[in-house]
Amino acid sequence: MGLPHHALRTTTVGTVSAALVAGAAFGLAPAAQAAPLAGPHPASATDVRFVDIPGDGGTILKANVFAPKDAEPGARYPSIVLPTSWAMPQIEYVAQAQKLANSGYVVVSYNSRGFWQSGGEIETAGPEDIADASKVIDWTLANTPADPTKVGMAGVSYGAGISLLAAGHDKRIKAVAALSGWADLIDSIYSGRTQHVQAAALLGGAGALTGRPSAELQQTLKDFLASNLDKEDEMIAWGAKRSPATHLDRINANGAAIMLGNAWGDTLFPPNQYAEFYERLTGPKRLEFRPGDHATAEATGLLGLPNDTWTSTRRWFDHHLKGEANGIDKEQPVQLKSRSTGDYEGYPDWKSVGPTRKKIAMAGSTTIRTNVDSGANGGIAILSNALEQFLKIPPTASVPLLPRRYTGVWQSERYASAQRVRGTAKLHTTLTSTEESGTLVAYLYDVGPLGLGKLVSNAPYTFHGKTPGKPFGVDLELYSTAYDVPAGHRLALVVDTVDPLYIEHNPSGAQLTFSSPEADPSYVSVPLREQ
Repeated sequence: MGLPHHALRTTTVGTVSAALVAGAAFGLAPAAQAAPLAGPHPASATDVRFVDIPGDGGTILKANVFAPKDAEPGARYPSIVLPTSWAMPQIEYVAQAQKLANSGYVVVSYNSRGFWQSGGEIETAGPEDIADASKVIDWTLANTPADPTKVGMAGVSYGAGISLLAAGHDKRIKAVAALSGWADLIDSIYSGRTQHVQAAALLGGAGALTGRPSAELQQTLKDFLASNLDKEDEMIAWGAKRSPATHLDRINANGAAIMLGNAWGDTLFPPNQYAEFYERLTGPKRLEFRPGDHATAEATGLLGLPNDTWTSTRRWFDHHLKGEANGIDKEQPVQLKSRSTGDYEGYPDWKSVGPTRKKIAMAGSTTIRTNVDSGANGGIAILSNALEQFLKIPPTASVPLLPRRYTGVWQSERYASAQRVRGTAKLHTTLTSTEESGTLVAYLYDVGPLGLGKLVSNAPYTFHGKTPGKPFGVDLELYSTAYDVPAGHRLALVVDTVDPLYIEHNPSGAQLTFSSPEADPSYVSVPLREQ
């Protein structure tokens, strides 16, 4: 694009290094699981075998097959194909595969190409991965008692993305459960035109440790992490080809019943892009959001423990593949679990979430200096939002102590009653920069009587090619959420320029000025559930 390249700041370089270390741990975790299965399992209820399945171009995919034991001759069963998550081995889904097979499914789980013992290179849900899914279905129908009219696909993370993409290319797929996945890869790790550095480094590090990244993936990651804006158009095209949203017309035309599940705090694939994709689906559909971070909502189920996400998944398949009248089609299709109460709420569609909006005015003119992390940030990928999920400890900041030299702060009045934030908060402001490029990060905090702010949402925004000193409008959607602000608290919008989750593009010494022209006032609009 010919845009100027800015060197990474030391804070960003440190973040990449830390994230790569975390990626090593993330990728090595499955190593302990890769040993032969041990301990009791219900072999009396299911048959399991490990097989090699020829994928696209003959590439061998390592797989396991669970089937109902002692199937009657000629009997046919609905089948579910499970591509593994990024960096995970083929036994990732063993606990759930056994449960599904126990209840009458043929389940085939395969290691995605390029990872572990499967052949090929990591193509990042490219055409080869989509073709692999169809080859696995071919093999399943030819080698198991699977019913060709009742084929489903499911997966977590990478497996979710492949399943959605396959549903647009293979009409045999009748139902999908895509958990902690993506619909728009660019809007996931490049939202607000800002590189999500920890997310990219985690994926890159885990892929290098557990698989064989393709030359295309290696170059794309290199350009992405180096902020090579000359390659921006190419990176966007690369991501679009791998985004289910790009193939939406084909997915809708094929008509598979699609269930989407994700976490409010997913730092790899934020919820906004899933909600937007859900609204555009025309077939049978369901959307579920829960507290947590990437894949943490499904994690306990992968260990065989009770898990709401996997329960919904089984009910979805039972209805759409087995034809069971279990009531899931009669429920409100949008199911949200509050981060604050843990209660579920049902809505007829995403547009009905947070129908009432309150604005927090961003009056006056505020100038902040860049290049310093003020202490307001989104936490650490995977860890911070998992802590909130399991221990109710969200990222926090003392709002009164945030240095006003580096932060802009706008607060609401103290609320007399609880405010139930539901959906997507939106920021609108007028910005003037001393430089042609820059980055800001917006945070929405729940601020208690002592000034301690608990993070409600955040999102980054990057601009390039602006005229220094000339104001321009900024519209930014923060990440969707479900959070209750207690009575006596207030909401605060905080803006700074550095966050370890993101790469920042502020030249040294740059300043950002937020203004609120009378003809176009600045504000943050907060969506609220009806009281």
